Amino acid sequence: MEETITKESKWKKEEEEEAKIQIYKYVFGFAEAAVIKCAIELKIANVIESHGRPTMTLSQLSTALNCSPPLLFRIMRFLTHRGIFREETTPENLIAYSQTPLSHMLINVAPLLLLENSPEIVASWHNLSAKLKNSYNNNENSDLVVPFEVAHGKDIWSYGARNPGFNRMFNEGLGCNARVITLPAILENCGDIFNGVESLVDVGGGNGTTLSVLVKAFPWMKGINFDLPNVVSTSEKYDGVEHVGGNMLDFVPKADAAFFMCSLTDEEYSLPPKSSITCSIGVVRGYAFRV
Repeated sequence: MEETITKESKWKKEEEEEAKIQIYKYVFGFAEAAVIKCAIELKIANVIESHGRPTMTLSQLSTALNCSPPLLFRIMRFLTHRGIFREETTPENLIAYSQTPLSHMLINVAPLLLLENSPEIVASWHNLSAKLKNSYNNNENSDLVVPFEVAHGKDIWSYGARNPGFNRMFNEGLGCNARVITLPAILENCGDIFNGVESLVDVGGGNGTTLSVLVKAFPWMKGINFDLPNVVSTSEKYDGVEHVGGNMLDFVPKADAAFFMCSLTDEEYSLPPKSSITCSIGVVRGYAFRV
C-alpha cells in the first residue's frame, strides 16, 4: 500500500514538473508568430533567395538587411530550429544560411501570414471570451456577432471600407490563399467542372485574384469579379475579368455559373430572389460541386 502511494506521488510530481515546462509554451505562444512575422517584414527569405548563391553568411545577411548581427543571429537561430531556414558552416568556419521548402513557402504566403497576424485580426482572437459571454447573456441575435465586431465595433467589411490599409491587406491575404492553396487543388483535382462554362461570377471575389487564375486556365471563359464597391475599386485590371461592385444580398450579376469561396448556410446568407443567375458550379470550403 505504501509502495503504491509512493509511486502515485512520484507520478504526480513528474506530471507537475512537466506541466511547469509545458505552460511556458502557452505563456510565450505568441513569440513564434511574432518572429515569423518579423522574418517576413525583413524579407529574410527573399534576400537569401536573390543572393545568387546557395548559402548566405550571417555577415552578408545582416549587411543586406541593415540589421544588428547579434540580434539577427538570435532570430535566425529560432527560425532554423523551427526548420524554416537551414544553418550551415562555410569552409571558412562562418555561419551561413540556406533556403528550405518551408522558407520558399514563406515567400509565397507572406500576405496571408501578415493578415492573420495583423493587430486587427489578432484583436478578434483576444475577444473570444467576450463573444462567448455575449452569446450567453444577450438577445437571440448575439450568436451572429463575431469576435471581430466585438473588437472593432463593426463587421470586417465596414471596417475595411473605412480603413484602406486594412482593406488592401485583407484582399491581398485572401488572394494569396486562393492563388497558393485553394486554386491549385481545384484545378488539379476537379478542373473539368468548368468545361462548357462561358461566364463565371466570383461572388465575394475580393481583388480578382481567383478569377485571374481561372480565366487564364480556361481562356474561353469570361470572368465577373463581384464584391463590395470599396473592394473592387482598388482591384488590379486582369484580361478577361470585369470588376462589378455591389452587395450579394441585393443582386448577383448574371452568369452561367457562380463561384463561392466560403460556406454559405441558411442561417448566414441566402441569395436574393431577384438575382438572375444560373448557378451550375458552387465551391464550399474548397470543394467544387454541381448544383
